Amino acid sequence: MKSAHLCLWLLVLSTVTELVSAFDPFSTAWSSIISNFFYKGCEDKLVAFNSSGLEDSLQTKLFGQHIASKIILKTVSGFMNNDNPKKPLVLSLHGSSGTGKNLVSSLIAENLYKEGMNSDFVHIFMSDIHFPHVSQVDTYKTQLQQWIKGNVSSCAQSMFIFDEMDKMHPGLIDSIRPYLEHYDKLDGISYRKAIFIFLSNAEGSSLTETALKFRNAGRKREEMELKDVEKLLLLSAFNNDNSGLWHTSLIEKNLVDFFVPFLPLEYSHVIECTMAAMKAQGLQLDIYIADKLATDMVYFPESEPVFSKQGCKTIGSRLHFYMEDV
Repeated sequence: MKSAHLCLWLLVLSTVTELVSAFDPFSTAWSSIISNFFYKGCEDKLVAFNSSGLEDSLQTKLFGQHIASKIILKTVSGFMNNDNPKKPLVLSLHGSSGTGKNLVSSLIAENLYKEGMNSDFVHIFMSDIHFPHVSQVDTYKTQLQQWIKGNVSSCAQSMFIFDEMDKMHPGLIDSIRPYLEHYDKLDGISYRKAIFIFLSNAEGSSLTETALKFRNAGRKREEMELKDVEKLLLLSAFNNDNSGLWHTSLIEKNLVDFFVPFLPLEYSHVIECTMAAMKAQGLQLDIYIADKLATDMVYFPESEPVFSKQGCKTIGSRLHFYMEDV
């Protein structure tokens, strides 16, 4: 009889969850809470994190980002090797489209979860999709809090990725501030092992100007350090009303661990991306094709066209077009 009652209860919960999901895109938080009540957490779906694996991924898949690679490797490795972090890891990635921000998010996930970005514990928010209407910001704040609380309850090492921060409504991201603080627990839940990653294109032009200044001064790109751009990113994110972090308490309370710069990519980096794409797709490496593809890309600024307008974003889809000409 008890078994029959339990089956009936599970059926009711499942039905309610499905009904709510049909009307509320954030209702998966309820599913996570229910799942946590009846099933195991995420321990068996995590990988044994190895910093050398992340290092290898960054070296072979991310190009032209010496500052970002160093920050990501050290901060993520340090965080994952700390059994008792004082707060969640919060990274804010800045740069133009195609420079590697989404790629880095994927590399972190691949070295943390067995299913990588397909893991149930990786949660991606797109501003245009999940937060489209400014008139509903208060509703979004409540939903976002419920989502994070529900999923961290299910897996302490959940990852939350906020893409297109430059399109997020001002003030919305402040709703998650309590979960980024140095609290041991909040309403009985610890958020200290969670990872929050913000992706923004807003500061791309500022990074381009800095890269051009280094180039015109005769200095190598690799000489640029975090200190040369971090303050610029912080101030720009805080003062730009299109950054998603405009006047946010996350910056005022120093809850963002690093503002990570992704520099505009040059011709040589496009070549490296193309060769890596060939290898990933099982194609024969051909420097002639890589050169042809890289040369045909659009470069900017007009006065000194040295940076790829699209970065490496379209290389995967362009590659077979050039391979057909061989």
